[in-house]
Amino acid sequence: MLAAAWPFIFVDEQGTARIKDTPIKVIEIIMDHLAHHWDAEEIHRQHPALSLPQIHSALGYYYEHQPECDQAIEADIRRADELCAQLGNPALQAKLRSAR
Repeated sequence: MLAAAWPFIFVDEQGTARIKDTPIKVIEIIMDHLAHHWDAEEIHRQHPALSLPQIHSALGYYYEHQPECDQAIEADIRRADELCAQLGNPALQAKLRSAR
């Protein structure tokens, strides 16, 4: 049923919705849409390798699966925050510098 409703979207083995024939996650497109208030045409200008049907499919998938997608976005933000916190660790920075 997913393939019929969203022909340009597939869900990989990890449960991540992706745009077919690309490495791009649906939530990456959605984050651009939400953070910058970009419409499909602006997303297409910023990501010219994606077609408008692919982008519209990603947007539609998001609005149909918004709670799950929002959870995935939050998880990605938490992971990024954790990495930033680790990189702010002076002991870790010194260790990385000495490893060069």
